[in-house]
Amino acid sequence: MAEKILDILDLKREFKMGEEIVHALKGVTFSVNRGEFVTIMGSSGSGKSTLLNILGCLDKPTAGDYILDGVNVKNLDRDELAVLRNQKIGFVFQAYNLLARTTAKENVELPLLYNPNVSTEERHRRSVEALTAVKLENRLDHLPNQMSGGQQQRVAIARALVNEPVMILADEATGNLDTRTSYEIMALMQDLHKQGRTIVFVTHEPDIAAFSTRTVTLRDGKVIKDVQNENIRSAKEALEGLPVNDDYQ
Repeated sequence: MAEKILDILDLKREFKMGEEIVHALKGVTFSVNRGEFVTIMGSSGSGKSTLLNILGCLDKPTAGDYILDGVNVKNLDRDELAVLRNQKIGFVFQAYNLLARTTAKENVELPLLYNPNVSTEERHRRSVEALTAVKLENRLDHLPNQMSGGQQQRVAIARALVNEPVMILADEATGNLDTRTSYEIMALMQDLHKQGRTIVFVTHEPDIAAFSTRTVTLRDGKVIKDVQNENIRSAKEALEGLPVNDDYQ
């Protein structure tokens, strides 16, 4: 029987704006098994960002349950949430969120600085391993401004991997990239998925969702569709099908 990493049950989130109550999530239910590659789609106002904040343990639901790797998030205080977030989730953001004056290796080490059980030597070793996994072993000492957008996003993915999380949570991780670089990042995501990683990838682009194994679609705070992708695109093949651009570095 498949092991559930995420289990979301009748999740609701309400916000008070002046006199009005906004129902951002209206009873969302779905689960993600270990090793799945799921995309969450939805247009602006669908509840996608609210759901992302709850999945990332940055917010708690008003009602319903969010169980991450056996732990019910609604029962945790702020400090416990921070520990869960650091140890269980690897974040990849649209804007990379790298420290500008810090090398690739040092950026990747950051999540481990908050883990007292990891020695300095272990931190260095795991950082190099994570950067090698995203094919940046020759960029360890480069600063973000010495790397392309695609390379910076690879550093961000290495940083997400370094804590050996139960889930990689990506928020529009190809949103700032051109088509070729987007497909390169999705090829990397597909490689990580083949290695058994659990990936939840938030996007509004159907062509990006086509690289995942399953797509959950939100509208007006509800799940309107949850389908297995029958014709999963190969990002490597999509890359090979792009016209060669002599200006591309």
